[in-house]
Amino acid sequence: MNDFLENMYQRRLGDDADFRQRMYEVLCQKVFQQYIPQNATVLDLAAGYGEFINNIQAHNKIAVDLNPDTKKHAAPNVKTITTSTTDLSEINDNTIDVVFTSNFFEHLTKPDIVQTIRETHRVLKPNGRFLILQPNIRYCYKDYWMFFDHITPIDHHSLSEILEIHNFSIDVCIPRFLPYSTKGRLPNAIWLLKLYLHLPLVKSIFGKQLFICAHKLAPTGTQR
Repeated sequence: MNDFLENMYQRRLGDDADFRQRMYEVLCQKVFQQYIPQNATVLDLAAGYGEFINNIQAHNKIAVDLNPDTKKHAAPNVKTITTSTTDLSEINDNTIDVVFTSNFFEHLTKPDIVQTIRETHRVLKPNGRFLILQPNIRYCYKDYWMFFDHITPIDHHSLSEILEIHNFSIDVCIPRFLPYSTKGRLPNAIWLLKLYLHLPLVKSIFGKQLFICAHKLAPTGTQR
């Protein structure tokens, strides 16, 4: 399985690795950092080549991935854990401020998605945030199956529902956020990404990935 993941990542992301690092530098600065205090402990699920976790500003940073190559790409200040997201037993309860995952749930079965959400809920502190960037089947159905390891189609309604069932509250839900893939029709240019982020009308046309920010509900009687 590890060899399969290494080969899959290299084939799919290898040519775009430099652009993806620069892309996430912009996304972290312009979008994700506003949800993450600099004194936070942040966990990146399915961290891949570390594009998010290397670029976000946080006091403690943890990357989880089954692919052992993640350790090679993670920055020196990132702790890496080679494990499945369905088993975060190396992380204690109520110790994480923010969990992030990108383009991941489509690769999991529904039971594994549920277990990952349960584990995320367990490790998050009360009111801790769960940030999810995810292909939205409602808008990218023509291209959703272009990747061999896509398993489960998800839209913003179904993802919101399963999060709420597991005691999360949805704070932000943007059904159309980013284009589906860096391998799409738009050229890979950082100036174009910056322009795109400031043009809501363009997002409504090209946006095929959703973005959700949810928070873990505190136990009854302790919510702030």
